[in-house]
Amino acid sequence: MLIREADADDWPAIWPFFHRIVAAGETFTYPTDLGMDQGRDWWILPSPDRTVVAVDESGTVLGTAKMNRNHLGNASHVASASYMVDPAHSGRGVGRALCAYTVDWARAAGYRVMQFNAVVETNVRAVELYRSLGFEVLGTLPEGFRHPVKGYVGLHIMHRAL
Repeated sequence: MLIREADADDWPAIWPFFHRIVAAGETFTYPTDLGMDQGRDWWILPSPDRTVVAVDESGTVLGTAKMNRNHLGNASHVASASYMVDPAHSGRGVGRALCAYTVDWARAAGYRVMQFNAVVETNVRAVELYRSLGFEVLGTLPEGFRHPVKGYVGLHIMHRAL
């Protein structure tokens, strides 16, 4: 697997699984009816932020991550990231590789900490992955997310030092 910078030319490969994940409404706080153009604008970030794709040896996009400054001003040393793995390629270490990549990117870019603002507590695989990579749950906003099947569930704020 190769992780490389993404650009607008990658969007047609990202959009099908991005749309499927967002429309399911189970893991992201994005509107479930988010359109293709707005989704691209929200996901493909300009420098100094970054968006990457994980691809296999044939160039198939397996997943994607976006990395960005989480806050401004005196909190501009806090990074954040978001991840999407094509469900057709889950369980192959793509999410772990993308998460590790973003931690390395943030450290190299001079950030001191990473914070995830809204990790849905029912997204157990993601929470376990983040914990295994050194993140901890700082707190949970009770009923902060309306899951389409499980109703109102908590949103974790997760953190790790770099």
